Amino acid sequence: MSEGPVVVGTDGSAGAARAVLWAAREAALRHQPLHIVCAVDLDLARRLSAETASRVREAALSLAAEAAAAASDGAPGLVVTTEVGQEPAADSLLRAAAAVALRAEGARATIVVGSRGAGGFSTLLLGSVSLAVAGRASCPVVVVRGPERPPSRVVVVGVRDEKDLGAVRFAGQAARRRKAALRLLSAWSYVQYVGSMVPLADEVRKTVEAEAAASTRVLGSVQEEFPDLRVTEEVARAPSPAGELVAASAHTDLVVLGARRPAHHVGRAVGRVAHAVLQHAQCPVAIVPRE
Repeated sequence: MSEGPVVVGTDGSAGAARAVLWAAREAALRHQPLHIVCAVDLDLARRLSAETASRVREAALSLAAEAAAAASDGAPGLVVTTEVGQEPAADSLLRAAAAVALRAEGARATIVVGSRGAGGFSTLLLGSVSLAVAGRASCPVVVVRGPERPPSRVVVVGVRDEKDLGAVRFAGQAARRRKAALRLLSAWSYVQYVGSMVPLADEVRKTVEAEAAASTRVLGSVQEEFPDLRVTEEVARAPSPAGELVAASAHTDLVVLGARRPAHHVGRAVGRVAHAVLQHAQCPVAIVPRE
């Protein structure tokens, strides 16, 4: 499926402003439109006076217009549309993404959010809206975080097995648009815990070898699909797979992960590794639904 329009949320915060600029540049690279959403929760608005509710909506319209102007300045010629969502922020973004994808005739949208918005506590590493969208979306979600810095021309994708092909394809397209190299990183941690349990060692070793072989098969697929890309593969044994990905984010333009959502979780959530990377990465992180 081709990567289509970009949807970004804004609430006037510094984090949202960075997300809008990243989304504008991404939409321009894709030659796709940008849709900006500023949400007004109607459940809250109903508890306000008509005059106050009207002012809230006007403020949201103003924030959306300011974001659109910033996006146009950052990516001249970009087609930008705006809306004031009538639901909580996460719901508004998910609904908007579904709507723009439908208009794009099958090309899937990508949602972009800041790592932390205007609400919540400043000590939180990841905002509740960002986490909710990443955990529930059926399309790719990019959480924009980390310091502004010159591009490294590298995109990193975490790989475990063939179910991560969707994430690898997303990363390959992102790398191609940026004229960047693509690095497949497969990190494993449980081998070190075998210790003296010799009877388990062979079984664990075989499991690791099988999963490493799966990673190599993914490499073959991506090299065939993106023959113009410089692609490298690294299989690393580390105390923490998330730690390896966070360390890689210091020298990377984008980290891409497949969404591993626990089946038992009420609602939906990202997996343990993705959650840790979203909390600590030093660059934007894309969460892509697994195939």
